[in-house]
Amino acid sequence: MDFDSVTLAASTADLTEEPDAREHADCIEFRMDLADEPLAALEAYDGELPILATNRAEWEGGDAPDAGRLEALAEATAIEPVEAIDVELESILEGDAEDVLETARERGVATVVSAHDFEGTPPRGEIVSTLTEARKHADVAKIAVTAESKADTLALLSATEQMTAHGDPVATMAMGELGSHTRAVAPVYGSKIGYAPVDPGKATAPGQYDLETLSRLVADLG
Repeated sequence: MDFDSVTLAASTADLTEEPDAREHADCIEFRMDLADEPLAALEAYDGELPILATNRAEWEGGDAPDAGRLEALAEATAIEPVEAIDVELESILEGDAEDVLETARERGVATVVSAHDFEGTPPRGEIVSTLTEARKHADVAKIAVTAESKADTLALLSATEQMTAHGDPVATMAMGELGSHTRAVAPVYGSKIGYAPVDPGKATAPGQYDLETLSRLVADLG
């Protein structure tokens, strides 16, 4: 999976929803942490869209306990449709993710290294620093913040533009009602991945558009 242009990821914990995403999405973000038997589901997958596998930790807003979490993500890289994985920056900084990163590299699987702030939006310089650190380990550095003002969204978009101008692929978005428009606008400033639920009733983050709407907005603004 390359991220040379904007990639629209349809988020789901149910891979049988893939046919509903084909018209608008470029890949499936499979939330392993929200699925009952994620590796079995990946093995049985016969869809057309490639998969970005995410096994989000409880401490980063997901449902996966630490025990076996990264090992399962490493196992997923051996399954052919999995062309990218998401690894939390914090797990890398703590030294827990070296094996999964190495396994992904050996198997030619792309990496998205992510950070989430559910409390607010750091200053612009801090956003850039986080993305720069994530980029050291990733094909795409991702950050999701929580916007509490228009100034927060401007800081995020400015950081996105700076990283893109330096040639660093990033994925950025602001969660929450105030930040929802950034999911459509950030690609204008260089963000490479947009996320939307296959089922609008099963949003995996606050402020997500439905898949069809996000696809249309990104296309119109691009």
